[in-house]
Amino acid sequence: MSTRVPRLVIAAPASGSGKTTVATGLMRAFADAGLAVSPHKVGPDYIDPGYHALATGRPGRNLDAWMCGPERLAPLFLHGAAGCDLAVVEGVMGLYDGAAGQGELASTAHVAKLLRAPVVLVVDASSQSRSVAALVHGFAAWDPGVRVAGVILNKVGSDRHEALLREALAESGVPVLGAVRRAERIHTPSRHLGLVPVAERSAAAVDAVAAFAARVRESCDLEALLTLARSAPPLPDAAWDPADAFPYPAPSRNRGSAPDPGLDGSVVGNRSAGRNGWAQQDNGPQTNGNPVIAVAGGAAFTFSYAEHAELLQAAGAEVVTFDPLKDEKLPAGTAGLVIGGGFPEMYAPELSANAPLRKAVADLAATGAPVAAECAGLLYLARSLDGKPMCGVLPAQARMSERLTLGYREAVAIEDNVLAAAGTRVRGHEFHRTVIEPAAGATPAWGLTHPQRRVEGFVQGGVHASYLHVHWAGAPGTAARLVAAAAEAGPR
Repeated sequence: MSTRVPRLVIAAPASGSGKTTVATGLMRAFADAGLAVSPHKVGPDYIDPGYHALATGRPGRNLDAWMCGPERLAPLFLHGAAGCDLAVVEGVMGLYDGAAGQGELASTAHVAKLLRAPVVLVVDASSQSRSVAALVHGFAAWDPGVRVAGVILNKVGSDRHEALLREALAESGVPVLGAVRRAERIHTPSRHLGLVPVAERSAAAVDAVAAFAARVRESCDLEALLTLARSAPPLPDAAWDPADAFPYPAPSRNRGSAPDPGLDGSVVGNRSAGRNGWAQQDNGPQTNGNPVIAVAGGAAFTFSYAEHAELLQAAGAEVVTFDPLKDEKLPAGTAGLVIGGGFPEMYAPELSANAPLRKAVADLAATGAPVAAECAGLLYLARSLDGKPMCGVLPAQARMSERLTLGYREAVAIEDNVLAAAGTRVRGHEFHRTVIEPAAGATPAWGLTHPQRRVEGFVQGGVHASYLHVHWAGAPGTAARLVAAAAEAGPR
């Protein structure tokens, strides 16, 4: 059975060309026209999908071939786009830029081929005229499997400038579908890790998205873009379903000893390789009941993949969100805790001032209940962040750094924990400008095997805390294992 979803991939020759402005503006413009628009983002980025969600009223979803595996990309896309009239996929970096040293893997071009989607190239034309034709021709001809079907010119200076650009591109065979003028008013504020998240800007974010859409409506041929989207062929894949993501019943909690897998990525113990070559976790008997998993949200913890909550629910959990900046208690009946990424360094004083919640988190962790923390969550569980007291769960101090740590990672679980059995391999992503200094004797969570070999994170009782962001759709046993541990722990 094949599925037809009209779709476009919005790409660019390089970062900074205006992909987010154009993609978000298109999403909002089509949504304002009455279409149900499914928003997607290539790569691991959390911030752009927030703007996409604001533009469309639907969850922004990531398509990351490195973390989820290429075979899951089309099913995940169809899951997110179910019932929609149109899907708009914003690319990452330059069209052909992917995982370093891995060829096309995880690039926008790779995803466009997996989705069999036409590509619209957003070109920063501010410093060129006739040369734009050579640029577009090169990108269109580089990979015959990538269909570069249109161009949107960005940062056009004047009517004369636009005429020169269109004249040059008339010879390229790639139609111009829009010409967006320079406009400071649609600039989106950024900080050390990219754009400022939607949750932090509130009314300003709403105004920015409206400005994106207005600019796109007056500058782009929406009818031609929609016709192009509808030219995409049907996809033969079945939509991903979180309820079908678990090959076995939910795993039982296992804190027993396990052989040390070393840092060579070898799989040990009673595990078998999945079809993508990554290890699958052992799965024990299914637990009953609906344990409450509390998930941190609010302005300080904005980084989360939509599929995580869906997987937790499919594994039998009741997912309840809370805001560590405002709530002084964990949700009633909390049996497990998930604290994802974000910008806690921007809110360290406020997080520290909420002493009742910091104590509640520490008390929950002390019972052995499962606590999964990524990046910002890791910092929040530390003793301090930039000198401000945090939850004190982990024997570590955290601080801001001048150095940006960024990139895809391969990792292996060093010992059994609430997220993974010892030896389980995962692929993830690091993206932070902080460092954490562990006390002597702390047990690391992961042994990183690519691109460098080192240990990282913490395993302590029921706590698993790490800088590594993992997309659970690429390792669905993670959610099942966490829910099983919460069901065994029971409410606190």
